Amino acid sequence: MSTIQSFNHTLFLQINAAADTPRWLIDAARFIANDLVYGIPLLLAALWLAGTSSRRGAALLAFGIAMLALAANQLIGMLWYQPRPFVLGLGHTWSVHAPDASFPSDHLTLFTSIGLGLLLGGQRRIGLATLGAGLLVGWARIYLGLHFPLDMAGSLLVATVGAAVLTALWRRIGAAVTARVEALYRALLARPIARGLLRF
Repeated sequence: MSTIQSFNHTLFLQINAAADTPRWLIDAARFIANDLVYGIPLLLAALWLAGTSSRRGAALLAFGIAMLALAANQLIGMLWYQPRPFVLGLGHTWSVHAPDASFPSDHLTLFTSIGLGLLLGGQRRIGLATLGAGLLVGWARIYLGLHFPLDMAGSLLVATVGAAVLTALWRRIGAAVTARVEALYRALLARPIARGLLRF
């Protein structure tokens, strides 16, 4: 085993919940690890429906970064399969999961991509809050035995690269893309917009 993998496994075992961990703490970690992610589409929808064009642009940028980064995760997982801790028989597993590739973590990649996209789109507070929530999710997934710490480091790297690549492109096409999606939104939902049920 390489020094890096040895460090990865050792750090995992230090973070992973022990056999005598209180039930309430396991339940809290499960909620953070598995359910907090459902807040991401709600957040993006809220930014779009109640936002200005700048907030809508930030939401589209964040969504684009997330899709690019998650696609990169799938490619990495196909080219280099890193087994999850429970596949190797390491530590304690407190949540059911398929034995697919562990590296990088899709959950942290999603949170980091959205958080960076919102930050780069000018939504500082919401972006920082999303990044903070992502760090909690990353901790919880290690704590429950689903990921190694280096899976999270890989997620941060993939999301950061994705943000750098798409933001460079977004500077040229972002305004036009946002305007076109807004036009589609107004056409499809013209009736509830006209009634004041949705924001123009």
